[in-house]
Amino acid sequence: MRVLQLIDSLHAGGAERMAVTLANTLSERLEGSYLCATRAEGVLKESILPATNYIFLNKKGTLDLSALWRLRKFIKQHKIIIVHAHTTSYFFAALLKLTLPKLSVIWHEHHGNRVSTKRTGNKMLYLSSIFFSKIITVNVALREWCKQQLATKQVYYVPNFVVTSSFSEEIQVRQTTIVCLANLREPKNHLNLLKAFKKIHQQIPNWKLQLVGSDYNDDYSDALKHFISTNRLTDAVELLGGNAQPEALLLGAAIGVLSSDSEGLPMALLEYGASGLAVVTTRVGYCEEVISTFGKTVLPNNPEALSEALLQYINDPDTRKNDAAAFKKHIEAQYSQNAILPKLLALYKK
Repeated sequence: MRVLQLIDSLHAGGAERMAVTLANTLSERLEGSYLCATRAEGVLKESILPATNYIFLNKKGTLDLSALWRLRKFIKQHKIIIVHAHTTSYFFAALLKLTLPKLSVIWHEHHGNRVSTKRTGNKMLYLSSIFFSKIITVNVALREWCKQQLATKQVYYVPNFVVTSSFSEEIQVRQTTIVCLANLREPKNHLNLLKAFKKIHQQIPNWKLQLVGSDYNDDYSDALKHFISTNRLTDAVELLGGNAQPEALLLGAAIGVLSSDSEGLPMALLEYGASGLAVVTTRVGYCEEVISTFGKTVLPNNPEALSEALLQYINDPDTRKNDAAAFKKHIEAQYSQNAILPKLLALYKK
């Protein structure tokens, strides 16, 4: 079996990380595993293993027929039978299906805020879904939305997973650091986190906050930097940019946090767990189900509740360590490659 993962870019986002992780791990389990970035490369390119066959199209615009033809040639040359398209690459995958009718297209939806929309706001997605063999979603709410709003009959929930061996922990001292692994985009609501951290900093100034994620230098990013500066948090908050391999940062921190307004099933939560972090997250998407009883969840856009939950872990190191250890075991059992890949391979073969 030969499968191609299709993604728009290799920037360090959750869907992008999942596409690269799938291509890499499947290279050990399939006859051929392939990865295609259509529009842009990025920091995740350095994570692609030699065994993963990679192609970059440098696609210009939605209807770049030259790029479409290059990928069609690549698919025929390598006898690829399944294109596994992630998030916004669905239209390009549908065009491929039109030119290669025997090709199977699986669309993978990662964006949790899709459930707040209707078919009328997703006309191109609906038309594209006519050409999908299957749809995979990262949570149950997205599965039900796709069943109701799209044309594809076969829709499955398959959780994201993390390669736990990448986070094998050696002897080290965890710093008094809170880490947030999320690109600087509005749905992640970093301002909610900064407001919460301001309260923490006033009480316990030796703790630090690291924001790890791509900075797009837009109005959203400017607002965060303005808040950090005007509230004298410059020495306590680090903006570290995108990172293809955040393992070292995560293994050195004590608490992982997400302050999002919407999520699907964030890779960051799984990576926090694999790294042995205590976790605080907002109750959005599938976050509460992933956390279960092994961490703390709070309502979104509530800095008071977020700061209180973080302070509970900061002030109680024993509970913090115990919850972190329990969450790590939970992730290894439920959201590792060994737990999830058999489900995905079964869908490929079906």
